Amino acid sequence: MIMTTTRRALLALTAIAGLGFSAAQAQAQSSEEFYKSKTVRVVVGYGPGGGYDIYARMIAPYIGKALNANVIVENQPGAGGTTALNRIASAPPDGLSFMLVNGLGAALSQLTEQVGVRYDLGKLSHLGTVSASPWVWLVSSNSPFKTPQEVLDHRKRFMWSSSGPIDGLSDGAAFTCAALNLDCSIVLGYPGSNEAALAVAKDEMDMIYVSDTSANNYVKAGQNRALATMGRVKSRFFPELPTIFEALKVSPEGAALFDFHSTAENLGRILVAPPGMAPERLAYLQKAIAVALRDPALVTEGERTQRYVDFIDAEHTRKATLSVVSDIKPELKKKMIAIIASAEKK
Repeated sequence: MIMTTTRRALLALTAIAGLGFSAAQAQAQSSEEFYKSKTVRVVVGYGPGGGYDIYARMIAPYIGKALNANVIVENQPGAGGTTALNRIASAPPDGLSFMLVNGLGAALSQLTEQVGVRYDLGKLSHLGTVSASPWVWLVSSNSPFKTPQEVLDHRKRFMWSSSGPIDGLSDGAAFTCAALNLDCSIVLGYPGSNEAALAVAKDEMDMIYVSDTSANNYVKAGQNRALATMGRVKSRFFPELPTIFEALKVSPEGAALFDFHSTAENLGRILVAPPGMAPERLAYLQKAIAVALRDPALVTEGERTQRYVDFIDAEHTRKATLSVVSDIKPELKKKMIAIIASAEKK
């Protein structure tokens, strides 16, 4: 029987598709074999004991189980996480190291063109979001200030503790001081939120701007007191605590600053790997991360320890990141740079 040209073409396409399927299977298998018994590093840009370190150590065993690998946490404090993120951005794209990043601090450091930033958050390999939560304004437990209004009424220079130039703690303080027209000095150099909050508890510093998960631990320990949630959404840890918009009459200009900062805060704790990973290995790693962070045992552990895991997949994380670092209007970017630059930092 003579085979028609059309039939030959169909058979050829079927063969090619079959080869493609076999290649995809081989690639998936090679990724699985690649990770088997390997050591994988989860980098944290802060010292031990802080919120990011605790989260990383909580999720590491579950990621290790999903990859069939040995996953360790490596602390690389410096410049509020910038030093570690620069290293990840230039690390080999082999999938053996990735980082739990403060999405807010990383995005604002890039947008405000901070000295030393050598990464592009939008070009990194996105693995997903571990959690996102509101941030909270804390003072010491024995502070004379019980409300934000009392702070505004007491005209003095307030000292805010932080680690790097833009680390969530520092830029949150800068935006708060600009939005409320407070006289502030933002003090850098603490290894992480744990040490920065302790400095406030010891009355070495006046205030700190911190995620509500960390704030919950500090308040429960009796070392700090919460004044307000710094956005329009209440914290699940502090349901009775007023938002800054409930506690004060915020000017339209101040509200715009708080709202933008809240949008950036919603990036949360994101997982990123070096850019340029092979697509099949990146897809495999993303799938493993999704399996690990959706593990019911991890979700239960997070609820028990109140370190909640609210997983968002890699693609939605990438789009959210780009919406902050790529879509910002020039006039707002200019204002942000001025705010960060105008806050006196020592």
